[in-house]
Amino acid sequence: MDGIKMLKTPRFKKPVFLAAWPGMGEVAFRAASYLVEKLKAEEFADLEAQDFFYLTGSIIQDGILSLPNLPQGKFYHWKNKTGKNDLIIFLSDAQPDLSRAEAYCKKIIQAAKSFRAKTCVTLASMPQPIDHLQHPGLWFSATSALVSQELKKYNLSPLSMGQVSGMNGLFLGMAKREGLEGFCLLAEIPLYTVQIENPKAAYAVLNAINKILDLHVDLGGLVEQAHEMELEINRLLDYLKLGAAAAAGPIQEEEVEKIKKSLAQLTKLPLSVK
Repeated sequence: MDGIKMLKTPRFKKPVFLAAWPGMGEVAFRAASYLVEKLKAEEFADLEAQDFFYLTGSIIQDGILSLPNLPQGKFYHWKNKTGKNDLIIFLSDAQPDLSRAEAYCKKIIQAAKSFRAKTCVTLASMPQPIDHLQHPGLWFSATSALVSQELKKYNLSPLSMGQVSGMNGLFLGMAKREGLEGFCLLAEIPLYTVQIENPKAAYAVLNAINKILDLHVDLGGLVEQAHEMELEINRLLDYLKLGAAAAAGPIQEEEVEKIKKSLAQLTKLPLSVK
């Protein structure tokens, strides 16, 4: 297949196709990476990056300048030994430039169809004025009324209006146009944590995926990561002397801006300084 480098040629049984890339809260990327790790999914193909990504600068490490590698897009396969749906996971290091996003989605969808997938899944975050200690709400958007009705059995909240922005929405919309069914799961994240990883939200979407696809993946590792992240945010809130406000209810807009600025500074610091 043009643009796809096949490393192996697995035999798929009614595969569900899950696509993920970095985004707000790293919800999709963290969840998909966790699935690959826990299921021991096997890489079987690569998407050739040069058609969709380009270099914008050099990196310096240990005082030496060099060109970075282009973002990687890899296809993983997990064979379901119970005889139910196999799982194909496409995991990318980055999202392409908007000018190339449509072609990027089209190439991945062509691959999904060639692998005989009938259902596509994306994962996303939904920034909301909630507290980081709250359990995130989980929403979904489906490509058909039939899929929507099925998902309601899992106590998920349907999005009746609005949009799913970025690659998650574009990919699913294009998949529907190509005759595939699918859905996007969206986990709520606090407005003031959009710039940092949110393992609690990743846990929420994977907990739902476990039930929907009957996977039985152990999510204990994400629970531990979520607890550690809560502690880090609590320390930052204490530092900003906003702990009392956070405990009293949703953090106000002006406080959100202060925290976002602080987190932005935190994420830009070198690891040694952190």
